[in-house]
Amino acid sequence: MNFQEVIHAIEFELLNPLPGKDIQLQMSSMRSSREMTDQSQIINGVTSSVLILLYPCLREKDISIVLIQRPSYEGVHGGQISLPGGRSEEADQDLKETAIREAKEEIGIDPGKINTIGVLTELYIPPSNYLVLPFLGYTLEKPIFKPDPHEVAGIIEIKLKDLLNDNNIKYKNIYVRPGLSLYGPCFEIENHTIWGATAMILNEFKEILKRINI
Repeated sequence: MNFQEVIHAIEFELLNPLPGKDIQLQMSSMRSSREMTDQSQIINGVTSSVLILLYPCLREKDISIVLIQRPSYEGVHGGQISLPGGRSEEADQDLKETAIREAKEEIGIDPGKINTIGVLTELYIPPSNYLVLPFLGYTLEKPIFKPDPHEVAGIIEIKLKDLLNDNNIKYKNIYVRPGLSLYGPCFEIENHTIWGATAMILNEFKEILKRINI
């Protein structure tokens, strides 16, 4: 399938029931699995959204998505790899606008070039008390990234073929912060360790891709 055919196939598949939380939890550590299935602890969860942005590779017949490396700081997500996104603001009309706004602020993508095609399953992240709605979108050409140095330490591009490769799923001790590590699954792609909520969201997206058999 070419780029447009993949986009149309994903959009059509999103009309069916989503893979859901069980698929997300396949990429969670035992500790975080227990936390994320205990919905009673959600108290005034912070509404937020992230964007899985698809775009064609320049020289290859493949499709990429963009992730960001967070700067190191003392917060719960310091130094981690994540999708572009963040908490909603009063000026946002909805969570789709939040995801697009954050993509512009964090990595400089022109909102007018982003086309959204649907959402995945909402995910609760206990350490930050965030309720995250993942949006799927695309641009017709590779964006020119302009990362905000205060929010982004690095741009990470991964190909869908690498996300679909089961050999890139590893189980290991994952460093969280000084004094804390978790044993669990992660994606190891081009020496990047993608774990936690980001891996859980990407695993549901991976299941969508497997359904359409790209």
